Amino acid sequence: MTDHIAYSADRHALLLLDQRFLPDREEYFVCRNTADTIYALQTMVVRGAPAIGVTAAYGCYLAAREASEAGGAWKDRLTALLAELEQARPTAVNLRWAVEHMRALWQTMPEAACDALVSAWLGAAQDMHAEDIEINKAMGRHGAELIADGDTVMTHCNAGALATAGYGTALGVIRAAFEQGKRIRVIANETRPFLQGARLTAYELAKEGIPVTVACDNAVGHLMKRGMVQKVVVGADRIAANGDVANKIGTYTVALIAKAHGVPFYVAAPASTFDLRIASGEEIPIEDRTPREVTHVGEHRITPENVPVYNYAFDVTPAGLIAGIITERGVLTAPYAESIRAVIGGK
Repeated sequence: MTDHIAYSADRHALLLLDQRFLPDREEYFVCRNTADTIYALQTMVVRGAPAIGVTAAYGCYLAAREASEAGGAWKDRLTALLAELEQARPTAVNLRWAVEHMRALWQTMPEAACDALVSAWLGAAQDMHAEDIEINKAMGRHGAELIADGDTVMTHCNAGALATAGYGTALGVIRAAFEQGKRIRVIANETRPFLQGARLTAYELAKEGIPVTVACDNAVGHLMKRGMVQKVVVGADRIAANGDVANKIGTYTVALIAKAHGVPFYVAAPASTFDLRIASGEEIPIEDRTPREVTHVGEHRITPENVPVYNYAFDVTPAGLIAGIITERGVLTAPYAESIRAVIGGK
């Protein structure tokens, strides 16, 4: 699955498979400018840290096309548009990484005309797109060695092809193990309130013939107590220098329960997800999303009116609960501050 993020040369637009409508229907959202890209990022048309990064890279290209209409003031206009894009989602570091990558490319060609920058950024976005798929496949090969024949693997949220440019991080590990002929099953936690596991992970795996069962989030302890889970593999939206991991809300709870039952808990994430500028997870900003995601299912209200809700989109899992962090460069183990510095330092 690689066509959920696609650049249309004919339309000079980015086409995104709208994940809000899956699995009921497959419909594409068209991004033609910065506002469209920000809307897609903020409303969960596209989600998942690597996918957010690739989308942001194309968003920079669209911003440059948009800024070209400002004539002689295009540099100021582009600077402002990039600042807006960079703030679209605060937790996933891949967005900031992609924008900074494009800024760095701009700095290497300071005298270039806007048209030249537009062309350079489109090429860079396409390279990033292709590279992410290869990174995920490398990650999958490393992680598959941790999965035994006959394992049932639990995952939380969606860290598959839909969350990346293709193949997936956590689901990339599962895909690679399955492609090796290992007889594995997957438990996809539903992942309230946006139901990424029930809607997206189950959609991806079922489409590829990988056995998957959806479980309620609050069944995790029961399933592990009964010995129904041998491994947990999740993705990440940001990883601090000490190995603390920010991922979809509920991940921390899964990690705690896994620790209590002796189930190895793994994180799969590319080097771009590490943020070595922050010492620990305490410094990771946690996005607080619209209450409507909790108060409603579709158009139907499920909570009393005027009752407040918490809708934090992410939580932080301490490094001490993690058995290994699977990257395209190998599997990192504790002490994470040392292994991250040795393998990821400098990226």
